Amino acid sequence: VQLQAFGGGLVQTGGSLRLSCAASGRSFSRYTVAWLRQAPGKEREFVAVLRGNGGSTYYTDSIKGRFTISRDNTKNTVYLQMNNLRPEDTAIYYCAAGQTIILSNIKNPDAYHYWGQGTLVTVSS
Repeated sequence: VQLQAFGGGLVQTGGSLRLSCAASGRSFSRYTVAWLRQAPGKEREFVAVLRGNGGSTYYTDSIKGRFTISRDNTKNTVYLQMNNLRPEDTAIYYCAAGQTIILSNIKNPDAYHYWGQGTLVTVSS
């Protein structure tokens, strides 16, 4: 599986962006797909995940109610809709995927086997 993340950009506080993670390869709907981000000088952190085969979604607390992860299996694409953006959301956002990720490990970046190249989101104050 190859992943390509895009959709980042510069937005003002309170604005919105939609990130896309387009995948190549078959059976992508079976994959658990996550968005993670890395801010300057900080470690990569989990943002949101959508488990494969119509599974559940999970979010980190700081973005609950503002971000929504979804997928369109007909387009082999996973989205991250980001609303009410804040300056602290500024980071490079990565999508990542894996097939056999147990629930207790879904927030661990090391659990994901496939990664997109990252897309930069900058939120100005």
